[in-house]
Amino acid sequence: MKVEPVMVGERKVYPVSAWVHGVGTWIARLPSLWVEGEISELRRQDAWQTVFFTLKDPSDGTCLPVTMARTAFDRVAGDIAEGARVHVHGRPDLYEPRADFRLRAVRLERVGEGDLLAQLEQLRRRLAAEGLFASERKRPLPTIPRRIGLVTGNEAAAKRDVLTAIATRFPPARILVLETIVQGPRAPGAIVGALATMAAQPEIDVIVLARGGGSLEDLLPFSDERVVRAVASCPVPVVSAVGHEQDAPLCDLAADARASTPTASARLVVPDWHELSARLGELRSGLGSGARRRLARARDELAGDRARLARAPTLGLERRRASSARRGSAWRPRARGRSSGGGRRSTPRPAPARALPGRDPRARLRDRPQRGARRPRRGRPDGGGAARRRARERPRRGHRRRGGRVSGEHREPTFDEARDELVRIVDRLERGDVGLEEAVELWERGEALVRLCEAKLDAAQARVDELGRTTPGPPAAE
Repeated sequence: MKVEPVMVGERKVYPVSAWVHGVGTWIARLPSLWVEGEISELRRQDAWQTVFFTLKDPSDGTCLPVTMARTAFDRVAGDIAEGARVHVHGRPDLYEPRADFRLRAVRLERVGEGDLLAQLEQLRRRLAAEGLFASERKRPLPTIPRRIGLVTGNEAAAKRDVLTAIATRFPPARILVLETIVQGPRAPGAIVGALATMAAQPEIDVIVLARGGGSLEDLLPFSDERVVRAVASCPVPVVSAVGHEQDAPLCDLAADARASTPTASARLVVPDWHELSARLGELRSGLGSGARRRLARARDELAGDRARLARAPTLGLERRRASSARRGSAWRPRARGRSSGGGRRSTPRPAPARALPGRDPRARLRDRPQRGARRPRRGRPDGGGAARRRARERPRRGHRRRGGRVSGEHREPTFDEARDELVRIVDRLERGDVGLEEAVELWERGEALVRLCEAKLDAAQARVDELGRTTPGPPAAE
């Protein structure tokens, strides 16, 4: 917006607001730039959205007011305090209500931090080229680890956060804590040794490497090449819980999983006890209902098989009669005489046999000998039945005796085996292609199989009911 002056005589007079707005518009066109100085007059409050401080030139004391968003300042500043020498990136700004000139900052780094970040970037690229950060190397974390290893600093707040979060989330968890140096020039070697020692402990299924937040220099040991390689080559899965969300040490890239904070690592290494108990309860309920549905379906199928078995002898007998009638009609002898009408005299067809009223067809199978059945041999009044029974009891070819017994003998069939045999018996009886004696034996065998299947179903039902009444308690914490 163009600022228009007010003419007072021959003078062009600008109002203060118009003049300040014009200057501010011109300043807003200036480019962003880096400014170096020492921090002084630092003012930061959690309730404020903006952080205020002053950049001072140590050579002559020139000061420049600076404002920066609190979230951006907390993300990059770490433990920066007054007197720290920093580089600030921003653009000039004019606060028009007070004509206050200042620098609106968007980035902040310690002096020399840029070179350090460049070195870390070179190391990251070199290690990435070796495949240390590849996703294919990441191992899955155990659902319920036997023991959890925690590598952290001496008397660190991160240790208390991790222990409290894990104990709250999963009370039965077992944790082994190993304290080490996590800051300073000796920290990389100490961290490498602590990881090796923890991985050698028995029953350790996952290791949490934890440290609280800090500046780039404080977290520098976790970007050391020795530590990164130790994390990548650790035989136990490692969870990196170093710093806060905005921190990104190189060990995060080499670890199998990364937690934004030490407290958040608990969600990665142990399940929620209440959710797990609820899920197990749902699965247990579904298991019982599924078993009862399967038993009900098996009872219905067995009832159908029993009904078929009861009808099978009658159906087989009717089919045998029909087959005999068809064979009788196919053979007709030539008549010797002729009828008075000049045609051939036909022999009258015998009437088909009918079942006697009030008599069970299965009784006819037992009482009537089969037509064309083998006659009993002389000297064997039982018709050779005893010999056939002895042959059945004789061990089959290919079955060796072990310890005086036939291998596989006296083994009771399972429910599925008994039902399959029952279905085969019913199919044979319905076809009617067996002899009368064999039909009776098959029918009796089928009834025995039905009773065996019912007994197995009753036993399974009793076991399911017993398991349903049993309520398992929570495991004891170790």
